[in-house]
Amino acid sequence: MRKIRSIVGPTVVVAVSFACSIAHAQSTVTISGYVKDATNGEALIGANVYVKETLRGAATNVYGYYVLNLEPGKHTLVMSYVGYEDFVQTVDLKSSLKLNIEAQPKVIQAREFEVIGEKEKDSTQGTQMGTVDIDVQRLSTLPALLGEVDILKTIQFLPGVKSNGEGNSGFYVRGGGPDQNLILLDNATVYNASHLFGFFSVFNADAVKNIELIKGGMPANYGGRISSVLDITMKEGNNKGFHGQGGIGLISSRLTFEGPIVKDRGSFIVSGRRTYIDILTKPFLKDSPNFSGTGYYFYDLNAKANYKFSDKDRVFLSGYFGRDVFTFAGSNSGDPAFKIPWGNTTVSARWNHVFGPKLFLNTTATFSDYSFAFDAKQDQFAFKLFSGIKDYGMKVDLAHYPNARHHLKYGGQYIYHVYTTSTVEVSSGDTEFDITTPPKLHAHESALYVMDDFDVTDLLRVNVGLRLTRFDHVGPYTLYQLDDRGRSVGQEDLASGKHISSYMALEPRLSARYTLGPNSSVKASFNRGQQYVHLASFSSIALPTDVWIPSSSKVKPQIGTQYSAGYFQDLFEDVVEASVEVYYKDFKNLIEYAEGAQPQGNGNTNYDAQLVFGDGYSYGAEFFLKRRTGKVNGWLGYTWSKTMRQFPDINEGREFASRWDRRNDLSVVLAYDRNKRWSFGATFVYSTGQAVTLPVNRYFIEGRLVSEYTERNGYRMAPYHRLDLSATLMNKGYRTVKDPLTGEEKEVLRSWRSSWTFGLYNAYNRRNPYFIYFGADGVPSEGTFKVVAKQVSLFSILPSITWNFKF
Repeated sequence: MRKIRSIVGPTVVVAVSFACSIAHAQSTVTISGYVKDATNGEALIGANVYVKETLRGAATNVYGYYVLNLEPGKHTLVMSYVGYEDFVQTVDLKSSLKLNIEAQPKVIQAREFEVIGEKEKDSTQGTQMGTVDIDVQRLSTLPALLGEVDILKTIQFLPGVKSNGEGNSGFYVRGGGPDQNLILLDNATVYNASHLFGFFSVFNADAVKNIELIKGGMPANYGGRISSVLDITMKEGNNKGFHGQGGIGLISSRLTFEGPIVKDRGSFIVSGRRTYIDILTKPFLKDSPNFSGTGYYFYDLNAKANYKFSDKDRVFLSGYFGRDVFTFAGSNSGDPAFKIPWGNTTVSARWNHVFGPKLFLNTTATFSDYSFAFDAKQDQFAFKLFSGIKDYGMKVDLAHYPNARHHLKYGGQYIYHVYTTSTVEVSSGDTEFDITTPPKLHAHESALYVMDDFDVTDLLRVNVGLRLTRFDHVGPYTLYQLDDRGRSVGQEDLASGKHISSYMALEPRLSARYTLGPNSSVKASFNRGQQYVHLASFSSIALPTDVWIPSSSKVKPQIGTQYSAGYFQDLFEDVVEASVEVYYKDFKNLIEYAEGAQPQGNGNTNYDAQLVFGDGYSYGAEFFLKRRTGKVNGWLGYTWSKTMRQFPDINEGREFASRWDRRNDLSVVLAYDRNKRWSFGATFVYSTGQAVTLPVNRYFIEGRLVSEYTERNGYRMAPYHRLDLSATLMNKGYRTVKDPLTGEEKEVLRSWRSSWTFGLYNAYNRRNPYFIYFGADGVPSEGTFKVVAKQVSLFSILPSITWNFKF
C-alpha cells in the first residue's frame, strides 16, 4: 500500500495542478520572443526577462525563448543576463506582442566572469535542487592536466560529484555508478564520455555553449538514468560573420570555424581536435625492440547547422564523431600485436515550432553509437573482442505557458536499442574455433511525461511531475538452457519481434521551494526512477571492456529513489551564494560480474549468465560557498557521504563499501583577474582514499602460494590530494583608433586575439596512489621470501603551456 500511495499522491497533484492552470487562465495578453547575443546571434539560455513594476518574469529556455503573461496596460520590460547590458523597454500592451531582444555584451574592463552558477537567482528562487550550470568561458583559464581543458574534470570539483581516480574524467554522483549518469549532447546519449582510457573527456569546450548538471530533484522530462543528468548544448554558430578559434597544446591541437549560412537566418559551426602523441613519440620508439610499433591517438569532430525558416519554425542538425586508437606491435615477426579502437557517434535533428506565444514545440530525432574492439594477433593465433550499443530515438517536448503562475511541460520519447554484448572470435591459421557468440540484443524503450512548475503562493513554488515508462526486450534472440554448472545443454531460437520480457513503471517527481526572505529559501525534493540499461564491468581487465546490456527476465531494472532537502542563501547583494543540502538515495537491482568472470565467458551462454545482483544506499551532506563575480571569484565545496552495497553472492552476503565510497571530499577553486591581461587560477582537491580489496596474508601450502584477502573493498588507499596552478596572459584585445574627422580616440576590438595559458599540475608533487600491486623478494628455501606491497603513482609534477587564439 505504501508504494501505491507514493505513486497516487504525485499523480493526483499533477492532475490538480493541470486543472488549476486551465481554471486560472485569465484575459491576459502575452509578450514572447527570443533573446540572443547581438554580436553573433547565439541564443542566451536562462536570461531573465521580467516586469520592473512587479519583478515577476521568466527565464529563457535552451533556445532563448521566453513568454510573459501580463494584464493589458503599460509595463517596463527588463532583460538581464550576466556579462550583458540590461535591456529596458516600456510597452503599452493592448494585445499580445512579439518582442525579440538582441543583448549587447558589456565592455568588460577587468574581465570579470560568473564562474559557475545556476543562472541569476535560480539558487534561491527556482525549485530545482542540485542543479548547476558551468560557465564555459572560464574553463580555459582553470588549471588542467597537460593543458587540456576538460568539462568533466571541472564537474568533479562540485560537491556530491566524485572522481574515478588520478587524472580520470569519469564521474560519480551521490553514490551512483557511471552507468547511472545520463550524458546528453544536443539530446543524443553519449555512452562513453572519455578519451585516453578515461584521462580526457570527449567534449571539446570550443564547441560547447551550455553545460547543466542535475544531481538531485530530476524533473520529469528526463529519464532512463537514476543518478544524474549532464545536459550539454553545442554552440549554434555565428550568423553575423565568419570567425574562428583554436589552440595548440602539448599533446593536442584544436580548430573551430563558424559563420552564417544566410546572414541572420542560419549559421554553422565545425570544430575538430586531434592528439599528436603518436607523432611526437615515434622518433623515440623506432629504435626500441619492444615498443617500435606502439602508438596512440584520439580525434573528434563536432558540427552543427541551423536555419530559421520563419519566426515560428527553425531546424537544427548537429553531430559528433570521435575515435581512440591504441596500437602495439613488437619489432620481430613473432611478437604479439594488438589494436584497440573505440569511440562514439551521435546525430541530432531538431525542429522548433511556435504554435502560439503560449505553446512551444521541440521535436528531436537522435542516433547514438558506441563501439569498442580489441584485435590481437601472434603468429597464427588471432583473438577479437568487440561490443557496443546503438540507439535510434525520437522525442517530442511541448512547453505550455497558460498563465503567469504555471509553466507546463509534457511530451513523449521512444528509443530503439541494439546491444552488441561481448562478442569473441578466435582462430589459429585457417582454423576458426567454434565459440558461439551472443546475438545482438534488441529492445524498445518509451516514455510519456507531464510536469508543472507553478506558484502556489508568492512564497511557495512547486514542481510536480509524473513519467510513465515502458521497456520491452524482444527477439531475435537465442536463449541457452544451462545446467547446474552453467554449461549449455540446449537452446531456443526466438524470432524477430518475439516478446521476451517487459517492464512498466510510474516515476513520480516532486520538488518545492519556500522563500524565507528576499535572499533565502528552503527546498525539498523526491524522485523515483527506473533504469533499463546496465553497464557491466570486468574488474579484472584493465581495458575499456565495460559492456552495456538491457534488462531481461533475469536482469531487473535498476530502481533509484532519492530524498533531498536544503537551505539556500544569497549574501552581499547576491555576490556570494551559500547552500547546504542533505540527501538519501536507495538503489535496487544493481549488477556486477561474478568474481573471476571474463569476457570470453559469454560465449555459448546467455549474456546475463555471469551476473550477480544486489542493492545499495548512499547518504550525505553537501556544503557549497561560491563568489559569483569580481576580480577574485571561485567556490569551496565539501561533501561528507557514505555509500554501501550488499550482494548475496559477494563478500558472503555482508554489506561492503562501494568502490565510489569517499567519506570526505573537499574542493577549492579560485580565479583571480589581476588586470586586463593577466589572470590566475588555482584548484585544490582532497578526498578519502579509494576502497579496494587486497591480500592481507600469503602462505605456502604444499609449495603453492595462497593469498588471504580482506573483505570486499576492506582496505583504504592513502588519501588523495593535489594542488594545480595556472596563469593566463592575454594579448591586447583592443586597439586605439582615431576618428579622422573629429580626432576622437576610441578602443576597437582586434580582429585577431590570442592568449598563453601556463599550467602546473600537482604543484607540490604529491605521490597519489593509482593502484597497489604485490612483488616477491627473497628465496623461499632460504627463509628470506617475503611479499612486498608497492604503490604505483601516475603523475608527478607536470608543467604545461597552451596557446589559444581567436579571429
